[in-house]
Amino acid sequence: MFVFEKLAEHSKVQSEKVITTFQGRETTYGQFYQQAKNLAGYFQIKGYQKEDKIALLLNNSDYFLICYYACQLGGFTVIPINTKLTVPEIEYILTHSAAKALIYDDRLNEIIHQLNLEQFENLLAVGKDSTFENILLDNSIPFQEVLVDQDDTAIIFYTSGTTGKPKGVMLSAGNVRAIIQIWGEALELKTEDRMQISTPLFHCAATHCFSVPVIYKGGTVVIEEAFSPEKTLNTMELEKVTIFFGVPAMYSIILNMPRMAEIDLSNLRLFAYGAAPMPYVLVRQIKTQFPDIKVQNLYGQTENSPGATTLKDHYALNKIGSVGEMLPRTEVKVVDPEGNAVPVGEVGEIIVKGPQVMKGYFKNEVETKIVLRDSWMYSGDLGRFDEDGLLYIVDRKKDMIIRGGENIYPIEVEEVLYQIPEILEAAVIGIPHQVYGEVPKAYIVLKEGQQLSEEQVVSYCKTKLAKYKLPVEVVFMNTLPRNASGKVLKHTLRGNPKSVIENQ
Repeated sequence: MFVFEKLAEHSKVQSEKVITTFQGRETTYGQFYQQAKNLAGYFQIKGYQKEDKIALLLNNSDYFLICYYACQLGGFTVIPINTKLTVPEIEYILTHSAAKALIYDDRLNEIIHQLNLEQFENLLAVGKDSTFENILLDNSIPFQEVLVDQDDTAIIFYTSGTTGKPKGVMLSAGNVRAIIQIWGEALELKTEDRMQISTPLFHCAATHCFSVPVIYKGGTVVIEEAFSPEKTLNTMELEKVTIFFGVPAMYSIILNMPRMAEIDLSNLRLFAYGAAPMPYVLVRQIKTQFPDIKVQNLYGQTENSPGATTLKDHYALNKIGSVGEMLPRTEVKVVDPEGNAVPVGEVGEIIVKGPQVMKGYFKNEVETKIVLRDSWMYSGDLGRFDEDGLLYIVDRKKDMIIRGGENIYPIEVEEVLYQIPEILEAAVIGIPHQVYGEVPKAYIVLKEGQQLSEEQVVSYCKTKLAKYKLPVEVVFMNTLPRNASGKVLKHTLRGNPKSVIENQ
């Protein structure tokens, strides 16, 4: 069954069971399904057809998931947008996708007023007593069931590209169904599960690894608007959560809170994590403090819905650094530049094959052909297999920085730096951070005779980049280290700062 068909089934079999809880508001399966139908019917009345695009600029809430399912029901393509992006970044996604409708959080009005909204036929603000809420509760709105094909584009996640422009990852209805079933099996989800979500739903992990799979199994999703250590722990206990997902930075924070020593987590069965490696000391702390709670790592990319491998609890302490074994119905290889599998222990590019691999990049055939070859998705990640068939990531995709679960591509930041007239050259790398894992650091060469302060550089970046992409440190240099072909040696900047000549 497609995800919306499974929702329809649950709404009949367990109509009164709670599907979502958000800030004290509980919604049953019957109510949720009806509200999703009402919203889908509203867009049908407006003349929307299959694969018409509806953008979501929403913070976490139960309404986000209702919008997601409404689009699935109507056969529309949903486009979740990162609410942390700047106006130019958001505007690019809206324009490139040619979205016809925008559903947005009314607390983001300041951003909305700066956008060019001429392309939109429908704008719906989500807020108290809003038109949006009235639509959800209007059961007189007719809804016409749509025949959805597995190849129809169900969702487009925009992910930052190495060219500096986001790429729209197209996932079909079949892709979505596959990844939901895959994670349901890999996480051993049950109808009794209560999944706590405090990471952004506009990211594919929170949506496709946890929220939708839990609903597919008939469980409950406990939604927080954002991660807040004290609130998150209170929710975990009061809502009798069975599964919690976070990035390592979140675990680092909550595990060191005094509250953890007294919290009742007798219902919790799984701590899941992803987006970055979990340090051994952190895993050991979890296993020591909560021996009855399992720990599981998830690895994947937006391009595979996301899902490639998982490291289960029995390997948690003796396979540190591994991202685990292949997921069900999934093939993973490590290959050389010619696409041939390399021997165990040897490093190569990780490629993935399975029903969850994307259709391609929206309006970008060139990049699609580079990444998709003979049904394999070339991840750009370098890795190796060990003798037990477990995968290890050796280097991240094209110098990507992961800051607390947020992906940052250095070239995005570099392109903004190059817009500053005084700057001749710029290079951005990731440096270790105790809480966020990595943060951006910029190395800059000024044009002859020019002057610029670190504060001025960061101030300019604030007008062009989301806050989490800002360099936390700026170093001014005489030259950037390069190889014979002129390529900047970023490994020199990362690993051997003494070889770098900095202006004092």
